[in-house]
Amino acid sequence: MSGRRRKHWGWGFEDQQPSPAELRASVAALAEHLGMALEDIEEPVALESARMAPARIQAPASLADICAGDAHTRACHALGKSYSDVVRGFRGEFEHAPDLVLRPRDESDLERVLEWCSDERVAAIPFGGGTSVVGGVTPSVPSSYNGAVSIDLRALHSVLEVDEVSRAACIQAGALGPELESQLGERGLTLRHFPQSFEYSTLGGWIATRAAGHFATLWTHIEDFVESVRAITPAGVWESRRLPGSGAGVSPDRMLAGSEGTLGVITHAWVRVQPRPVHRSSAGVRFSDFLTGAECVRAISQAGLHPSNCRLLDAGEAALTMAGDGSHALLVLGFESADHPVREAMARALALCAEHGGAVSRSREEGDENGGGGDAVSSWRGAFLGAPYVRDALVAMGVLAETFETAITWERFPAFHERVSAATEEAAREVCGEGGRVFCRFTHVYPDGPAPYFTVLAPARRGEEVEQWAAIKRAASDAIIAAGGTITHHHAVGRDHRPWYDRQRPEPFAQALRGAKLTVDPAGIMNPGVLIDPIA
Repeated sequence: MSGRRRKHWGWGFEDQQPSPAELRASVAALAEHLGMALEDIEEPVALESARMAPARIQAPASLADICAGDAHTRACHALGKSYSDVVRGFRGEFEHAPDLVLRPRDESDLERVLEWCSDERVAAIPFGGGTSVVGGVTPSVPSSYNGAVSIDLRALHSVLEVDEVSRAACIQAGALGPELESQLGERGLTLRHFPQSFEYSTLGGWIATRAAGHFATLWTHIEDFVESVRAITPAGVWESRRLPGSGAGVSPDRMLAGSEGTLGVITHAWVRVQPRPVHRSSAGVRFSDFLTGAECVRAISQAGLHPSNCRLLDAGEAALTMAGDGSHALLVLGFESADHPVREAMARALALCAEHGGAVSRSREEGDENGGGGDAVSSWRGAFLGAPYVRDALVAMGVLAETFETAITWERFPAFHERVSAATEEAAREVCGEGGRVFCRFTHVYPDGPAPYFTVLAPARRGEEVEQWAAIKRAASDAIIAAGGTITHHHAVGRDHRPWYDRQRPEPFAQALRGAKLTVDPAGIMNPGVLIDPIA
């Protein structure tokens, strides 16, 4: 890792970006696969040519040793990783770069940072891995603030303690997914929370955004693993006691989960861990169409089988990820356990698939972790993990590629899917012309409904990509709320989803949330504009 730098505009490290020559060599094949004409390769604006306003503030001498204000650091903390963020960074547009980045080494440092921000009316934006796709880490704050800083938690990255009797671990909030899994792995344990951003996202970020991870059923969100949380707020320490469960009023842990840095900065959490799975079974099952597959997924989710993976891809999504040929929907099904064989559970799930007209395309035997290559399950898994890297390349090629997700109950899903898909497709045609496509898959499923995840691909107009996507996203979000869905199942609210979140939540609850924030953050410095309007 020594000497490597993160890309200032996109996903991963600078040395992971394909060269312009490599991208040009792949244009023809990619154009054929996507079914659209691609423009010549555009190169990202070099950091030294980027537009970034000078810093408005300076840290006091007492914070100088944890403070950075160089252009690369500010750029890396200016944006998240949404399509619009990547486009802005690609073009060197860092309109809302933080004035400074502060890297606390411990809670004492953090307390001093929050005290200074409160005294000087400086907005404080908690920052983990910076993988937000909803504007959650962008320091876009009103001019009534004297400045804005990002509080980077990456120095707090250790597994502090493991309780093997109760199977729990105390982990610092700045630990990246691979870091915490490596440390837990030394004890034969795992958290087994693997969001698509796993490589560069942190435990604190997962909790603050209620991130969803590996499990497609049962334990889907990070709060399902949380035993207790500790945070530093401008008003003091917020920490719950460790308990397997409690009925003592409103849960302090659940209040921090999804708070998105508006109430305080999460510093560590006790989370439930488990032995690493040794029994595995997976299969790909073809269905004639997406809605038929959805009925099968409903049956599986209501059968009490609790598969670890139960992701249904429509025909277009299956073809896009090279897990299918575009003629059928594909169900990626998996079971795993650290305690017992899972063959019987898989057999029952496949029997339900057969009852709904499903045909097994390829299965992976129990205990085979690698699973070979070339099958539908492996193709989907590779595409899933590599998607953020591919999107950076698509930006250079002039392709609009973005996603949005939601959740809805089963009885409303068919009409909901039709309505949201139609609204999104119409908006894509209006702003991008012909050639745009909309795909859908299930990321998570529950006995009472699925979490549909939509992918939009369309030809972009250079220089207008952000506006194009905003129009499509607005149409899709309006359709989601009008049809009774949630504006987000697991991507959080941030700044991008605020207009629809305000329509979704009950007003008395919104008032209660404002009151809570005013109590723990009286100066209104914590991530202003996210979830709650800035305090005047």
